[in-house]
Amino acid sequence: MSSSDARSNASAYLGLGSVLAVALCTLWLALVGHLDLYINPRYSVFTVVLAAVGVPASIAGLVVIARGHGHGHTHGDDEDELDLHQQQRTGGRGRAVRLTLGGAAAIVTIGVTVAMLVLPPTTLSARTAQQRSVDSATLSNATGSEAAVSLLGSEGVDTSEYGVKDWAALIRQTTDTTALVGKQVELSGFVVPGTNGSFTLTRFVISCCAVDAQPVGLGVVTDDDGAGSAPEEGQWVTVRGALAANPDQSADARIVIKAAKVTEIAQPKDPYEY
Repeated sequence: MSSSDARSNASAYLGLGSVLAVALCTLWLALVGHLDLYINPRYSVFTVVLAAVGVPASIAGLVVIARGHGHGHTHGDDEDELDLHQQQRTGGRGRAVRLTLGGAAAIVTIGVTVAMLVLPPTTLSARTAQQRSVDSATLSNATGSEAAVSLLGSEGVDTSEYGVKDWAALIRQTTDTTALVGKQVELSGFVVPGTNGSFTLTRFVISCCAVDAQPVGLGVVTDDDGAGSAPEEGQWVTVRGALAANPDQSADARIVIKAAKVTEIAQPKDPYEY
């Protein structure tokens, strides 16, 4: 087996091993109900089908490569003896290379799969939200609601089911926010700390998968007579209160929640909005 063949084999083994590992992990996440922590639920069926196809396909590819490599070729009767000696010299080395490459592929597959089984799935954190700029100028793109959000504040529309994403989009796209002042809200999210006891109630919005997740949030102001001091960074809370003009006139956010009550809660089973 030549060095170029060995390099080609290595790429094939490691590539197929990686595909097998990813496919197995995807199926496991779907089985235990954690796949939605990584992708938008509307893509779950498609992803599971691809993973189910990928497992046997990658295994078949590994078998084909293992069986196909190392077969000698003869070039004529006069060269049979020479080829036989050459195959004897290279046969042992070829088997060793195949075993090494196969072992590497197996280690990659087993290592990634075991890690997914042992390590608990984690969600995007408050630190990630700060790094990606909560409630940035790309909010309307993140919510995917550019066409419909203008209807959110219409008369007769039930806002009881609005999430952080809906209110954040509505506030950003409303030119006259005075009509929103006084509206009662009850929303859940995690804490991104601010200044002077304020914080941003934040959720991640996923369009496709966790890689493109965009944090959106609403500012929350608290006081000693009502909600008290802000919870710790990353803590999940339910905020009850009314929308109010932001007392910080220099802030970009024109509307905040004046919290009447802030209750610490456990992270919900589905922490994202879509």
